[in-house]
Amino acid sequence: MKRLLLPALLAATLAHASGPSPQDTPLQTLPYTPTLDVTVMDRTVDPCEDLYRFACGAWSKTNPIPADESRWSVYAKMARDNQRYLWGVLNTLAAPAPAAGERSVNQAKLGDYFASCMDETAVQAAGLKPLQPLLARIDGLKDRRELPALLAELHLAAGNERLFFGFSAGQDFADATRQIAFAYAGGLGLPDRDYYLKRDAKTLQIRTAYEAHVARTFELLGETPAAAKAAARSVLATETVLARASLSKVDKRDPYKTFHVVDARGLQALMPGFDWAAYQTALGTPPGQARYNVTEPAFFKALGARLQRLPLAELKTYLRWQLTSSLSPALDNGFVQANFDFYGQALTGTPQLKARWKRCVELVDVQLGEALGQEFVARNFTPDLKAATVQMTDEIEAAMARSIDSLGWMSAETKARAQAKLKAIVNKVGYPERWRDYGSYAVQRGDFLGNVVRGNVFEARRRLAKIGQPLDRGEWNMTPQTVNAYYDAQMNDINFPAAVLLPPLYDPRMDEAPNYGNTGGTIGHELTHGFDDEGRQFDAQGNLKNWWTKKDGQQFEKRAACVADQYATYTVVDDIKINAKLTLGEDLADLGGLVLAWEAWKAHMKGRTLENRDGMTPEQRFFVGFAQWDCGEARPEALRVKARIDPHSPSQWRINGVVVNMPEFEQAFACKPGAKLVKKPGEHCKVW
Repeated sequence: MKRLLLPALLAATLAHASGPSPQDTPLQTLPYTPTLDVTVMDRTVDPCEDLYRFACGAWSKTNPIPADESRWSVYAKMARDNQRYLWGVLNTLAAPAPAAGERSVNQAKLGDYFASCMDETAVQAAGLKPLQPLLARIDGLKDRRELPALLAELHLAAGNERLFFGFSAGQDFADATRQIAFAYAGGLGLPDRDYYLKRDAKTLQIRTAYEAHVARTFELLGETPAAAKAAARSVLATETVLARASLSKVDKRDPYKTFHVVDARGLQALMPGFDWAAYQTALGTPPGQARYNVTEPAFFKALGARLQRLPLAELKTYLRWQLTSSLSPALDNGFVQANFDFYGQALTGTPQLKARWKRCVELVDVQLGEALGQEFVARNFTPDLKAATVQMTDEIEAAMARSIDSLGWMSAETKARAQAKLKAIVNKVGYPERWRDYGSYAVQRGDFLGNVVRGNVFEARRRLAKIGQPLDRGEWNMTPQTVNAYYDAQMNDINFPAAVLLPPLYDPRMDEAPNYGNTGGTIGHELTHGFDDEGRQFDAQGNLKNWWTKKDGQQFEKRAACVADQYATYTVVDDIKINAKLTLGEDLADLGGLVLAWEAWKAHMKGRTLENRDGMTPEQRFFVGFAQWDCGEARPEALRVKARIDPHSPSQWRINGVVVNMPEFEQAFACKPGAKLVKKPGEHCKVW
């Protein structure tokens, strides 16, 4: 699930970019691109051999990866257009000295935050001064017993789990109506534990560059080169210990491996030398809770042992590094340039920093996202559009109900429970019914770092306040302007922000075929997540509970293995294959989603006359519309990172890997036996 705290890697992007590009102008309206764009197709390609290239072969020629991006896609371009549009909105709200009453309270916060972020001269002039109070708190650590209170302060200010671990609220896996405290593993500056543990040439190269980056940051903090190198070695040593004790990305997909309930005494026993009560008191959260979910007990045991052995000076070194790295987006250009050189160039191959306006819009979205969302929705998401996409969602859910009933491998008992879960799913379309209240978040014009820190504190305390409180099922975890969608297994809801329901993804001007292939496939994708290898382990109420008979569970796993075995043969980049255990949930959702979208489209069009357009039949337009949602390209460095940490397969396999399992695709394009995207009868993978 997406977290809305300040992203660590955003530190790689906030700095002065080279001269403005032609795209660096605000938009007054969102641009229009059709859901099915014939100009980006390559009709010299046989779709039966490669649908992705047939549908998207010319896309990159007119949409090359921008110099400030590591990858580029239909979604990314749409998100950039949204940013340019919101830039215009924020510029207006940030105008100096508006007349009283011209801006609402939220509009004033948006404008003042954006203005403080865009004032690069003031940020440069301030230098390290805004960070000095927090650095002084670290330097003032005299006794290990003071660490819990200090760490709580730093967690609130930095807004992420980079400092050893994270602590927040979450739904109890055993009772989804109950919100309890979660303690989860963190402490790493690299994207995944494997970067610390593997010894292949590419990993060693990244690790060497990372150590140099840490040292450079300490030099910017005033250390001598020799002292900075020693500090970097210390940081890397501590992070390596934590990495060894961390679960893999694949293991973290298993909810049973991340559900370990303890009481306050059990929590304390994991780290005897760390006063959890003092930590929670400093956070403002009552200690002594009856239930805590410690997602990785072995990690916390290893962390406790490391804290006992780590000299106080090295403990301070680690805290200084993680604090500075986490808050680099709000510091002067020296820190941000250093972060970009590693996280942007070395790690993901991005040649150029983003323009400042882009990063400032991103930060507003992170810290005042629903206030900004109100501006976006009011201007772009009509009631008619919402009604049309709600109807499509209802139709796809009806297709899922029919699919469940028709499964020959599932018993009546499990079917009844599956239908109950399907019926309980809540559909959230466009925007929340109740907007977030930012009243306690103080935004001050001219205080950029202060705004960032106060925003982190606001969000952390908002989450912490949920502990022990009734669940708010109306809450969203994405902003309306986000070009994405998600399923939440514990909320048992599917969520489609307004931005993912606009052209070129959903296009009211277009015929139904590509719309159902594109947006219908997305809706079906999120719906299928409720029944993928991870989502199926939660019941209708969102509780972690096995509602399957043993035989049905085995039948599911057999069919899921068909998909995993197929995707494990695909190459990401170089000789790196897809980690099919990591991507299985998304691969199942891609396949199930398009199957459901096809069935819903056919039911929707029953009795209507279907016409050819642009030299394609309606069935062909359905599949091309599906393929064009993911036209894109990525740099090799970004693909290597993606192969380790991203649960989504690369674009071409999210398209070709799906249609190869659909006889309807073979029929639509009259594919011959032996074509790459044709399987022999009986070999197609199908779960739902």
